[in-house]
Amino acid sequence: MSRDPSELTAAEAAAQLRSGALTAERLARACLDRIDARDVDVRAWTFVDPALVIARARELDKHPARGPLHGLPVGIKDVILTRDMPTQHNSPLYQGHHPKLDAACVSLLRTAGAVVFGKTDTVEFASTGRRALTRNPRDLAFGPGGSSSGSAAAVADHHVPLALGTQTAGSVVRPASFCGVWGLKPTWGLVSREGAKTNAYSLDTIGWFGRSAADLALLYDAYDPDPGAVAPLAMKGARIAVCRTPVWDQAAPETRKALEDGATALRLAGAAAVDFELPASFRDLPELQVLVMRAEARSAFLADAREHPGQLEASLQAQVDNVYGYSRADLLHAYDVAAACRAEFDRLAASFDAVLAPSAPGIAPEGLASVGEPTFNGLWTLLHAPTVNVPGFFGPHGMPVGLTITGPRFADRQVLAAAQAMGKAFGL
Repeated sequence: MSRDPSELTAAEAAAQLRSGALTAERLARACLDRIDARDVDVRAWTFVDPALVIARARELDKHPARGPLHGLPVGIKDVILTRDMPTQHNSPLYQGHHPKLDAACVSLLRTAGAVVFGKTDTVEFASTGRRALTRNPRDLAFGPGGSSSGSAAAVADHHVPLALGTQTAGSVVRPASFCGVWGLKPTWGLVSREGAKTNAYSLDTIGWFGRSAADLALLYDAYDPDPGAVAPLAMKGARIAVCRTPVWDQAAPETRKALEDGATALRLAGAAAVDFELPASFRDLPELQVLVMRAEARSAFLADAREHPGQLEASLQAQVDNVYGYSRADLLHAYDVAAACRAEFDRLAASFDAVLAPSAPGIAPEGLASVGEPTFNGLWTLLHAPTVNVPGFFGPHGMPVGLTITGPRFADRQVLAAAQAMGKAFGL
């Protein structure tokens, strides 16, 4: 019995679209049917226009493939501008907001042939405040993580094979871990953030979700202006650094077991998985990431606070008001430490084929009150390093647990190749 097209990974669907075994319209209709059947419970979407989707798919079917994403449905986190769909940021200040232009990352998707499917729910402004209404498709009693809640859930529940998110602390990798999908936060600055809501300008990064390492690579090729490929990584003889990070004491038993099992699987595949401890100078990076994020948010939300006095959500207003008491000297110190550690991590990581670390403290929290803690993500985001969540492990209630693969800045292709090889070692 043939699989429903909505169940295909992006790479599988792309191959069938190229061969003529599948049309963009048939794939789009299958995904729309899945959304219609499931989103009343999952609530991943804030906007989908089926007529717009089908019109785009039909138009693509009239022409040869225009790019690597030809005919592939992609969800867009609702803090990223779309010219033909509202961008509302899950904020009452932007209800019905229709900016009539695309963010750069969306424009590149369209030129690569993608079908922009709709807008996915998010934590307010991808920061704090109102939570997404999205639930975890693995078990609706649990949350999907945030802030890219809807994007992770939409991919996990086969609504679309690909979706864009953003990460300022852990908003791609953590929900990918909680929902059991692949997620990439590329090197900071690799993808233009023009047209995406700013939260913290030196941290914000466009990222994306898929259901395989090949899916992540498809989108990556649409964004990296430097063509090229890297050789597949052979596990036999590979050197993998197993990094518990400075916040290992916050790891739940399921995360500890996942990292142990992952390292064991790599060794069985012939790799040298060696313990790797970050230098003492990295100890404060998780706290410094929080400092930078909150301090930069003062300017990011200042205009909203002044244009709508008394209406900005309290936790967002608190950042504008600097209730945390961060001084400019504190921010300069954080910048200086981060800059030194970035260069040091690039040097240290270059001596390994990849670095393996936890993706989240444990499984997703129950309910929607919490999106989970970015405890194991913030330091990599501050380091501007590319990170991939690799799924395949499980904790209590059968809920997913992921592991992070990372490496030096702008080694994204190598990190993706390592993630694909390590995923195979994990049985994916």
